[in-house]
Amino acid sequence: MNFEALFQQQAALPSIPKVVQEVIESFNNEDVSIEEISQKLSADQVLSAKILRLANSSYYHVSRSVGTVDDAVLMLGFMTVRTLVVSTGLTGSFKAMNGVDLKLFWRYSLHTGIVAKWLAKKLHLNSDLAFTVGLMHAIGQLVMHAAMPEQTRQVDKMASPIDARRLDVERTTFGYDFADVGAELARRWRFPDDFSTVIKGFSSPLETEPFNNMAAIVHLAAWRARAEENQYSEEEKESTFPDKVAQRLGIAPAVLLNELPPLAELSAGMEELVA
Repeated sequence: MNFEALFQQQAALPSIPKVVQEVIESFNNEDVSIEEISQKLSADQVLSAKILRLANSSYYHVSRSVGTVDDAVLMLGFMTVRTLVVSTGLTGSFKAMNGVDLKLFWRYSLHTGIVAKWLAKKLHLNSDLAFTVGLMHAIGQLVMHAAMPEQTRQVDKMASPIDARRLDVERTTFGYDFADVGAELARRWRFPDDFSTVIKGFSSPLETEPFNNMAAIVHLAAWRARAEENQYSEEEKESTFPDKVAQRLGIAPAVLLNELPPLAELSAGMEELVA
């Protein structure tokens, strides 16, 4: 199926709650009314309940219980709450799919987001953006599974969704890959342009001009999440480490190989996002 036809399939574009769409659009609007968005979030009982559970999780170490969306905005800040809303909207937008282990997919994606956030903080870059784009970097795979399940399942047999060769196999088979599809989805969902740029460029950050720090961060984070899921030994981690990308970012291998806390510890309290 060609790229244009893919997006003409009704199943390919999952719907997200209207309030999540408005929160996404707030990325592009500097004059956004935080009070208005809090009000709309509060009116969505399912969404606000999940946001409050996440806000009260061990991940955020809040000093007292967060009881309302307004409290969450006050204690965590609008940027963080916005990240939570978008993340919740993304993970809830794709329901059960035949032949897809969604739990594994979102766990891998969450780990990518968490590592990207940790790296972005180290480099004094936007950690909320790193987390969100890390979480959604592989979402194109779900679009492809939804739009052309049979063809995508054939690709699964050659390279699993978290196989490092996956992008190459997709490009050979379809002429495009899940990074291209995810970038287009971000554009259609009206995320800021830099989301599309990072998703499209994360697979080959050294070939993307101009060099994009965030795409390189997501590349490293995806490698670390893949290493976790595939249970790489220390030797395998060292032999597969994307040293040229790390070098370009100014990150020593030891930072990811030795200094990064265990992923279970880094993501503690956020598992509910992908439950």
